[in-house]
Amino acid sequence: MAGPVKTEAVVLRSMRYGEADRILHLYTPARGRVSAIAKGVRRARSRFGGRLEPFFRLHIELHEGRSELLTVTGAQTIDGYARLRGDARALDGAARACDAVGRLFETSEPHPGVFNLLCRQLLLLDERAGGPAPLVSGFSAALAFRLKLLLAAGLAPQLAACASCGEPEHLVGFSGAAGGVVCGACEAGSFPLDEEAYRFMTEALARSLAEAPSAEEEALAQVERAIAATLEHHAHLRLMPAAGLALRAG
Repeated sequence: MAGPVKTEAVVLRSMRYGEADRILHLYTPARGRVSAIAKGVRRARSRFGGRLEPFFRLHIELHEGRSELLTVTGAQTIDGYARLRGDARALDGAARACDAVGRLFETSEPHPGVFNLLCRQLLLLDERAGGPAPLVSGFSAALAFRLKLLLAAGLAPQLAACASCGEPEHLVGFSGAAGGVVCGACEAGSFPLDEEAYRFMTEALARSLAEAPSAEEEALAQVERAIAATLEHHAHLRLMPAAGLALRAG
């Protein structure tokens, strides 16, 4: 329906358009992903200042007309996550988190839980920016976030028993086509999933983001492969790696 729209939003992406405008991809709790144009925002005297940059959490006012592209009419900052902007690894993590949300939840279907999950991930990245935590912890946190996105999308892998035959024990592999872990009798076409990787997946889905479990990099690589296989087979989607090389090298 045409008219004014007031909502919270996270800026997923901001792109230059024309001489002074920007096109924004926003994620909102009640309208999913929306696109909007911010007219004149790149001019020196723009009333929006720097508030429409990626990863800002905003109270935003939009006008909805006949076009699919809404128009930004007002914006107030809820959180700019300033610390993460001074940390290259945290900034990279924020970009990958926003990209995953924008691509996996690309429609206007509301997912308030996903919006809250993204805000929580950005806050954790901001809180931990510049800290002494081992680099690999960024990789584990990114994977825990993606597992929770799979759960929100209805794509959580079967972990309680073999996804092919229902066998609850001797789970030795993971099959994207089957949708989860598989037993020794059903492992054809699967790849190995060690006990540590299995434990990480079950604990990450059960815990809060702030309590994401730890694991060795080899196990985390198996988890990332399991997530990628699930998305490829059931959502026909490939995301960029969960973490950059700097995070994976820890």
